[in-house]
Amino acid sequence: MKVYYEEGKLKIRSMLQSDAKIYYETYLSYNWHPQMETYENYFKDQEEGKRLVFVPEYEGKVAGICTLLLEPKEGPYAGNGWPEINDFTIFFHLHRQGLGNKLLDVVEAEAAKLSDHVFLAVGVHSGYGPAQRIYVKRGYIPDGSGVWYQGKQLEQYAPCVNDDELLLFLAKELKPLPAERER
Repeated sequence: MKVYYEEGKLKIRSMLQSDAKIYYETYLSYNWHPQMETYENYFKDQEEGKRLVFVPEYEGKVAGICTLLLEPKEGPYAGNGWPEINDFTIFFHLHRQGLGNKLLDVVEAEAAKLSDHVFLAVGVHSGYGPAQRIYVKRGYIPDGSGVWYQGKQLEQYAPCVNDDELLLFLAKELKPLPAERER
């Protein structure tokens, strides 16, 4: 297990295999439609070096997740060397405590070791409202390709459903940390 950050009640570490069940059960309690295989694959990808998985623990308990896909294969930035932030979540009962911003600080710092930019996709329905707000406040801007649906750029006036697959891509220029500049 790698620890990316630790201060006070907050620790941000890599994923343990046992975390998959925590995500599945927590998201099920939100009436979401989680797939256990998703979280098992996150752990597998982490172990194979395809993805970094960041697990915030608050007061010793898992508090959310964020992953960094190292070589994304979909979206407008696929194949250009920019990592993709994926599946950023802080559990509902812990919102508005600064955990999300600290988690993104850590993820962006790791991304800055790999590229001068990072990107992400955010859902456009109201359930993604808190994420939309935090990304804009942190300097993420739309890429200009419009919305994407089911993995493809959505043509103008094309029908779609306002579900979790209707996405807007955003990117951010990263500033390397002073220690990284000296290398």
